[in-house]
Amino acid sequence: MDTTKSNLCIIPARGGSKRIPGKNIKKFLGKPIIAYSVEAAMNSKMFSEIMVSTDDDEIGEIAKKYGASVPFMRSPKNSDDFATTMDVLAEVTESYQKIGKTFENICCIYATSPFVNSEILITTYHIFKEKEFDSLFPVIRYSFPIQRSLKMKNNKVEFNYPQYADKRSQDLDASFHDAGQFYWIKNNVVTTKSSIVTKNTGAYEISELHGQDIDNEMDWKLAELKYELLQSTR
Repeated sequence: MDTTKSNLCIIPARGGSKRIPGKNIKKFLGKPIIAYSVEAAMNSKMFSEIMVSTDDDEIGEIAKKYGASVPFMRSPKNSDDFATTMDVLAEVTESYQKIGKTFENICCIYATSPFVNSEILITTYHIFKEKEFDSLFPVIRYSFPIQRSLKMKNNKVEFNYPQYADKRSQDLDASFHDAGQFYWIKNNVVTTKSSIVTKNTGAYEISELHGQDIDNEMDWKLAELKYELLQSTR
């Protein structure tokens, strides 16, 4: 049986970004940034449906132009600054259930994730399935041990973790952060409105070059530079 037919891709993309106006459809190297997420999902051939959850008509039209569906608009309740990713995923799966559609697995790909490609979606899906994780997402290693991090008070520095002040950095465990790109999640985790991170969540490490938080214009420029560098080395 082709289990990929039980996979739904959800791309959350609300309007009204304040830090970068029109962020989800802003041109990234000449193409709306959301198009990269849609095309990665399509090229992976891992999904029976690829949909965009949005409250914005323009975003919806652009998403459809690149091949995604927008079967229903996002509710005002889940379109404000306080709605979580899980709130959005739960709303989408509930809306599909009302029209008689259910899926085994969900892949949430953020609209501003140009580094996501079909290869990483396929690779992580197989790990997700083989390890029987509740969820799985890419992570990036901190370049310096956070156990040796500092805080500032009155222009003076203090260790956040004084117990590690004399430890060699190579003797400390590595720490990671969410790359903020995509999540594979079992549908039953979404329908129970649990956290994305459970006691059975897996991770897939990627390099700093393959990810970039995009919260301001400088981040945007850095992301474009990284993307161009990666393309030139392929």
